[in-house]
Order: sequence, then C-alpha cells, then structure tokens
Amino acid sequence: MVYTIPNLPCSLPVATIPRYTDLEAVSKDINHSLELLSGSHFTSNAIWRDSFAMTGTMRTFYGPHAIGSAWQQTSKATQPSAFKMQGGPKVVRMGPNAWVELEFTFETTGPPATTCSGMLSVVPGEDGEWKIWVMRTILEQLKGQGNVDILQQVTQGGHADGVEGADGVNSATGDNGTIEVNAVNVTSELNGANGISKVNGVHTGDTHFDCVIVGGGQAGLSTGGRLKALGVSYVILEKQAEVGDSWKSRYDSTKCKDRNSARHLILDLDTDAADSTYMSSKAHLPFERTFPASYNEYLTKNDLARGYQEWVAKYDVNVWLSTKLEKGKWIADREIWELEITKQGEPKSISASYIVFAVGAGSQVPVMPTYENREAFKGIILHSGEYHSAKGWAGKHGVVVGTANTGHDVAEDMLAANLASVTMIQRSKTYVLPAEHYRETQTRLYNNRIPTETADRLYFSGPLALGRLLGTRHLHAMARADPERFDALERVGFKLDRFGDIFAYLFERFGGHYMDVGASAKIAKGLIKIKSDALPVRYTEDGIQFDNGDHLRVDVIVFATGFVLNTKLLVANFFGAEVAAQIDDFWGTDEEGELKGAYKTCGHPAFWFHGGAIGQARYMARFIALQIKAKLLGTPLPLYEDTPR
Repeated sequence: MVYTIPNLPCSLPVATIPRYTDLEAVSKDINHSLELLSGSHFTSNAIWRDSFAMTGTMRTFYGPHAIGSAWQQTSKATQPSAFKMQGGPKVVRMGPNAWVELEFTFETTGPPATTCSGMLSVVPGEDGEWKIWVMRTILEQLKGQGNVDILQQVTQGGHADGVEGADGVNSATGDNGTIEVNAVNVTSELNGANGISKVNGVHTGDTHFDCVIVGGGQAGLSTGGRLKALGVSYVILEKQAEVGDSWKSRYDSTKCKDRNSARHLILDLDTDAADSTYMSSKAHLPFERTFPASYNEYLTKNDLARGYQEWVAKYDVNVWLSTKLEKGKWIADREIWELEITKQGEPKSISASYIVFAVGAGSQVPVMPTYENREAFKGIILHSGEYHSAKGWAGKHGVVVGTANTGHDVAEDMLAANLASVTMIQRSKTYVLPAEHYRETQTRLYNNRIPTETADRLYFSGPLALGRLLGTRHLHAMARADPERFDALERVGFKLDRFGDIFAYLFERFGGHYMDVGASAKIAKGLIKIKSDALPVRYTEDGIQFDNGDHLRVDVIVFATGFVLNTKLLVANFFGAEVAAQIDDFWGTDEEGELKGAYKTCGHPAFWFHGGAIGQARYMARFIALQIKAKLLGTPLPLYEDTPR
C-alpha cells in the first residue's frame, strides 16, 4: 500500500530565537499582519489547516502561494475581522528547531456570522521580519445560537440543575465551579434512554426530526449532545438494548491498559477488530470529564458502558434503544429523508432533514481467509468479531491468525486460560509500538491539569503531517533507546517493524499494528509461539498445513484478520446504490492529509459520516452539529472547494 501521509510536504523550521526577544512586540506585529494577510506573511514551508472557520470544511494548504490565494478567496465569503491575540506568546525549542506559539480569536460576518479561534507558529525570517510557519483556524460558534460546547445537566424530572463537572472541573472553561447554563429552550419529557421520545428544538412529537443519528456509540452520543446544545431536534437510533452495549459485547478482557492517564487517554484505535481492546484517544464524552476518580484506574469495557449510561442520563440525551434502521430514502424534491425503523420490535416510520451515520469506520463485515479442505477440520473456528473469551479451552492447542492488537489480546487470553499451546501465525511484518512510548507523547496534553476541551483543540486542529513529523520523531528516538525489546522478538521469529509510522497505520491502513502492553515479553520468552516462515494453505482434521509443508496441530483457531472497511457498502444497504454513489469514501487520507468523508459534507447535501476513536468522536461532533445548525438557519457555511497551486 502506498501511503499519502509520509509524502506530505512538512518540515521543521531551523531558527534561532534569542532569550531577549521581545515576544510581545512579535505578537503585536503578527496581529497587524492578520488584518491584511497574504502569502508574503508565510515561510516557504508554511502550512495552513482550517477546521470549518474559513473553508466550511477541513482543508490543509501548503506553501505561501496556495495559502495566500486560499485565504483571499475564502475571505470574500466569510469576511474575517476583529483579530485579537489571546494569552501570552510561548517559545518552543527542539534542538536546532525553534518557533513562537501565538493564539488569537476573530469573527466572520458571513453569513453565517461566527466566532473563531486560531493558533500561529511563527519564526524570524531572513529579512528580519517574523513569518508564519503554521496557521490553524477553528470555527468556534455560530453567533447567537447557543454554545456547542456547553450543555446544561438535567435532573430525572427534566429540570435544569447547575452542578459541578464530574471531578469539579468545567472542562469547557477549565474553571472550578458550576457548569454554565446554555440559553436554549429544552423541552424534556421522559428519559429518551428508556426508548420514549423527547425532542428539543424546533419540532415536537416523535415522527420528524431535524437530524437522525444512526448509531449510539461514542460518535452518535457525542453528536446528539452537541445538537441538543444548539437546540436542534434529534434522535439517536441504537440497535442495542442499553447504552454502552456495543462496548460490553466486546471480548471479556477489553480494557484500557494505560496507567495514570486511563481516564483521559484510551491508548490506541484498534481498527483491526470490532471488539478492540484499545481505542486511540480520550475516553470522555463532551461537556465534562466522564470518568472521575471513582472509576477504575484501568477502564474496563463495563466501566466505559457505565460512564456512557451515566452521561446519557445526566444530559437527558434522546436515545431510542432496541431500535434498528431498516431502510432510508432521500426525497430530493422535499429535501427530506424518509426512514423505516423497528423500535422495540414494532415497525415505525420517521423522517429527518439530515442523517449522521455514526456506525464506525469499519468493523461490520469480517475478513475471513479461506483455506482448502475446511470441512475436514474437527476443531473450532472463530473470527475475532465472534470471540468473547478463551475460558473453556484449557488443554487445547490454540492458534491466532493475525498479529495486530486483537491477535495479541486473544493470544494472551489463551495463555491465561491454560491452553496446551498458543501460536500466532504472522503473515507480514507488524509494527510494535510500546504503550509507554505512545503514552509519553500523549500525556503532555491529556492529563489532570489541562481541560480535555483545550487538549482536543491543540491535538486535533494541527496539520496531520506536522503531528506525524513530531510524533514519529519522539517515538523512533525512544525505540532506538530500547533495542533489546525488539531484538528479543526477532530472535524468536517475530517479523518486526520497530520504526513504523503510527499515523499511516491509524489514518490510512486503519490498523495492523500492535500497541504493546505486555504480550511482546511473553512472545520473547516463548510462552506464545510465532509461526512466521510460511503461510497457511490447507486445513487437516487436526490442524493446519502450510505452504512449506509444515503442519501445526490445532484445536481452536481465532482469525484476528480485520474487517471490510468500506462503509459505503453499508450505506448502499440502508439507503440504496444511488445515495452510496454520491458520497465519498469514509477514512483514509486525501492529497492534503485530510480524512476522506469524515465529519464534513461528503457528497450528499444532507448526510454525514462520523466515527473513529473516542477523542475524534467527542471533538469532531461539534463541527457536525455546527454545520447542521447553520443549514437549518438557512445560512450554510460557505464551502471552499478550489485547489490553489
């Protein structure tokens, strides 16, 4: 596979910033530049990443000419003004690389009228003038339309209740105290989590909604909460019987294994399985820290489910449980979706102006390798999507096909369940990333000191190419300092990539790596065997035969071989081939380094994809909600689709 991310143009500035530099003067000069911004204000290797503030979507531009051209063109539609620096300048030094970080706010007249924020990384130019190396711009709010980042808690009776956040911190502001009351007219009837409709915003009743969200996982819940904060009528359709069941149905050992920051950071998006052990990002849902100190240090799948249930009750989020979407149809002349659903066993028809498809970026259709002579094998064969526990297999010979996250977890389960032998069949090199290495790069932002909302803006607003450059630099340095860990794996036959690109694995390959939380040591000690010198080709009555003639005795085989990741196939099943043909692919990166089809207009005027890790679900939901609200107001965000060169 050819990856886009490593080839994106991005380099760190080589600069000297003396200790005596007047940073306030730098800030003042840059602020003046923003009023008349052009390509001349940027370095030759500059990057601009916009999150819906100027382009109405997610865009990344490279080089001063492209940036200057895009800024001037988008400014005609958005009319930015009122630029104001916020906070104090900060110097970042990394060996020969240095720059000054600045934060600012601005407004747009539009329509729609908005408030926005931005971040700048500036360096001294050869001519003595300070220039912008990296610019980020972020849509914050639609003026006069409530706050997408603040939702008032309600009691069981539906009355507003201003209370402290879960750990005494209002993550929207970082201040101790009560949660700010959002001035949105909210009509609460009964708890929607019990399957009874309760609608806020424009519409009443339970047959038409401004937005229907398909899927009640972290992406669907986050979107529902954000829409409620903006006074948009919505319902979340969740096929499971309880909020959080999508987590509870995963295999028994599912948990977050990151000490010290487990409540903020769930380590890794394990995209090769629906029943993943790790999720890349932060476990909290919007508006609060969902997992206070009363939760286990290591969040289990049941902890996650319980936290989400409490969040739904606390914010009275409208979820219809045991409700499945059967079919949907877009009525173009009325600009409306007609949906056929089954709610608690009863057929029902509803309609919506907009759809958010929040069923994840994959993990629905398993990939199952086929080998000859399947009918001869007398043992057990499972895909990881069906797997829950190795209990009951004691004394059997177990095999796991696949060596990414789920494969390692299942192998550890088998070892703990006292199987007679445990062997992993490795078909290609695997990137092994020590969890403590990854944690060190993440806990600089996600910790008990920095509000989650602040960390999200810093983490998710930057250009992907820059995040990759800085992240791999740190990760590879730590890998070089710990060679024996990897040498030990290679000595027992594990085919290893010790300097992999985690960003390519997460955003393009969508998995295939292993976040090492302990299984590697068991492999190195020989407790878990590795078969990597041949590929399976044929079942036998009591095992598997390989293409080099080897035979392995097997009683139980678990295929941790991933899932079909084309979500468009699901769209076609629900909404028909015509709708599916209009929309973009979901996941993977485009030529700018932006995720395809995610969180933005994706080819159909009333359809959004939402999914990914928990942090992405939480943060990016705010932009989906703002886009939908702007459309409902009749002032959609101006969309910039040109590609300046």
